[in-house]
Amino acid sequence: MSNIQQTLSIIKPDAVERNLADEIKSFLIKKNFKIIDNKKIHLNKDEAAEFYKVHQSKPFYNDLCSYLSSGPIVVMILEGENAVASYRKIMGATDPKNAEKNTIRKLYGISIDKNSVHGSDSIDNAKKEIEFFFKN
Repeated sequence: MSNIQQTLSIIKPDAVERNLADEIKSFLIKKNFKIIDNKKIHLNKDEAAEFYKVHQSKPFYNDLCSYLSSGPIVVMILEGENAVASYRKIMGATDPKNAEKNTIRKLYGISIDKNSVHGSDSIDNAKKEIEFFFKN
């Protein structure tokens, strides 16, 4: 039985800065994801703070917000079979050093902070995150 879902993907400032957006998109298409919509935007600090509100209580929250708003990002709605879990698997571990071979973060990530991509961690969050960037 098919379980087609949508999830949010963000190509973070470090990857956009290194002109990796098209390469990462191609990687995703090869992994059977459909890119339903995508756009390049530059969040300000307040928008980044709103997006990462779930991490408000964590020590890395301010750095995360500063980083996400430090340059242009590419936000995408991905669709595919079990998209949330599948995308998280091909993103790889948060720290590129610990990521499995042939995952996005192993291939393109620089550090635990500059790990090139973000993906929704649950179906509920995917809905909220997609809504955040693609409200009609």
